[in-house]
Amino acid sequence: MARLKLGVSVEKLKLAAPFRIASRTFDSADAIVVTLDDGSHVGRGEATGVYYLGDDLAHMLAALEQAHDAIEDGPSREELRSILPAGGARNAVDAALWELESKRSGLPVWALAGLAAPRPLRTTFTVGADEPARMAEAARAYAHARSIKIKLTGDLDLDIARVSAIRAARPDVWIGVDANQGFAIGDLDALVAAMVAADVALIEQPLARGREADLDGYRSPIPLAADESALTLDDVPALNGRFDVFNIKLDKCGGLTEALMIAEAARKADLGVMVGCMVSSSLGIAPGFVVGQHCDIVDLDGPLFLAQDRAPGLVYRDGTIWCDEAVWGARTAVAA
Repeated sequence: MARLKLGVSVEKLKLAAPFRIASRTFDSADAIVVTLDDGSHVGRGEATGVYYLGDDLAHMLAALEQAHDAIEDGPSREELRSILPAGGARNAVDAALWELESKRSGLPVWALAGLAAPRPLRTTFTVGADEPARMAEAARAYAHARSIKIKLTGDLDLDIARVSAIRAARPDVWIGVDANQGFAIGDLDALVAAMVAADVALIEQPLARGREADLDGYRSPIPLAADESALTLDDVPALNGRFDVFNIKLDKCGGLTEALMIAEAARKADLGVMVGCMVSSSLGIAPGFVVGQHCDIVDLDGPLFLAQDRAPGLVYRDGTIWCDEAVWGARTAVAA
């Protein structure tokens, strides 16, 4: 690849309303936007990093500054995996490389990845942690949703009340819960029993990262998904027997290139595959839509929480997400 010009800008993605999970409440996220310019075409990528790993704005900018010359040398996506560590900085550059190649070749990213033409994906719509009645109201407001994910906080009785209220409000939908590391192994039997009673289909990251061994020998009737415990390709082997699903996030693993590798490795390891997201605009979600074509569970609703998304943006309709190539990649749109 010819020498490139690297551009880096910072944007604050403001949420329309505060969003609460087990460990914190968000009202905005700092994003980096990377551009790679070869003089004829420009590739773009967005990342917000991984807050619980210290992969914040300063960390991402420092990583890009350190790797500046190597990035401008025009590495392949595989070479980039040895230039930058997994994280937001690599995710943004990886996405820019994919889009740059897409524009140079005139082929959409999914074709470059060797995939069939994409289809709209059924996605979850997330309800942040709040009082049960307010969460039930939020779930009802997602009238078009066919899948809802509920944020828990680790307060067992309150979390059970939250899930019960949403199930009563929306008896028609698939429900998954995201504990965001909020529980200990001693709580798990009671949590799982209550989730079975509420017809919950997935429990995401119930225990803290680093406590994975606590799940040795534990058998849940509801699939357990690893999120904070599942960062990169290297984590796949350790999940077997502890978790049932690997939740891929591009900011965790460092981009679409590694995400596609994780999806393949997880399948070979008899793990289900999920794609999730951090706070992101449509530009940040677009590569996730590509890997989502491989996934059993799709959780790509990040732009819905923003006060203002990019235009053109993703289309959410009838419980699904659609990403046109006009959002990211070569502009050879495929009809949804």
